[in-house]
Amino acid sequence: MENSSPRKARTVVVGGGTMGADVAVVLARGGAQVTVVDPHAARRDHLLPHIAQELAAAGQTTHAGPVQVCASLQEVDWTGVVLVVECITEQLAAKQQLFAELEAVAPPNAVLASNSSGFPISAIAQGLATAQRMLGLHFFMPAHLVPLVEVVLGERSDPALGQWLHAFMRGCGSVPVLVKKDKPGFLANRMQHALSREAFALIDEGIASPEDVDAAVRFGFGFRFLAAGPVLQRDHAGIEIHTAAAATMYPTLSNTDVPAQALRDKVAQGHLGMKTGKGFFDWPEDRKQAERTRYDALLRQGLALLASELPAIEPPTDTPSTTGARA
Repeated sequence: MENSSPRKARTVVVGGGTMGADVAVVLARGGAQVTVVDPHAARRDHLLPHIAQELAAAGQTTHAGPVQVCASLQEVDWTGVVLVVECITEQLAAKQQLFAELEAVAPPNAVLASNSSGFPISAIAQGLATAQRMLGLHFFMPAHLVPLVEVVLGERSDPALGQWLHAFMRGCGSVPVLVKKDKPGFLANRMQHALSREAFALIDEGIASPEDVDAAVRFGFGFRFLAAGPVLQRDHAGIEIHTAAAATMYPTLSNTDVPAQALRDKVAQGHLGMKTGKGFFDWPEDRKQAERTRYDALLRQGLALLASELPAIEPPTDTPSTTGARA
């Protein structure tokens, strides 16, 4: 596959839930033609208005690629499709079945990508005759606001297709990273869980409250991460200082291989966060909506701060139609 530009490229997103809808926004803003497949009528009714709203909020309606929705793989016009992104439920058997179907219906040169955050790409691709074109494409919620996307190589993935997908996502304005080995959690989630393990261990030990743990990250070292990641930070601060501090702290860091008691207690109580109205904090409906508005607004402000460092979206040579349509 030579042309890695998303402009006018034909793409398919399977699964029109929260993640799939926002992945469609990412692809459309790059100028790709997007078909979203979802069997649920209520989701299909919501998709086009949501995508139009998010593209408008980002000022990207004019040059966005057209989006259409349909109910099944059989309704898709597969002619010329170059990329399929799976965003269905996190169940391994369901993903394996879907990719077996995709292998049969998608063009033989189309890249088949999974947004799975928990299952190794190699496991999803197991048994596929064309596993070399199977890659991970892991977005972070909300996918259209968080620039990072992980391009993950499985055991049999073609590295050249990984490079192609990396360039394709840059053309959509994302910040892709290439994950060369298919380890659980890939790249970003492994680092995130390492932080979370220590954070909840500190809560379990009574060293800090959940509120203070969050404040320490958001207004301390996490605040600096907007400007520089952990490797560049070491060059700023001095590598010898970090090394000396690491020698002191590492022996005392949590190395438990089970989730923290604070987390297990919440799960046992059914307090799962916003979805149940209570987690570490209480979430009545009005507070939940206000929090989501605040959260998204800060992410958009962060995007504005980083705008000069984000990949540019390829300007169109003409103005394609952006009117959504049903297949």
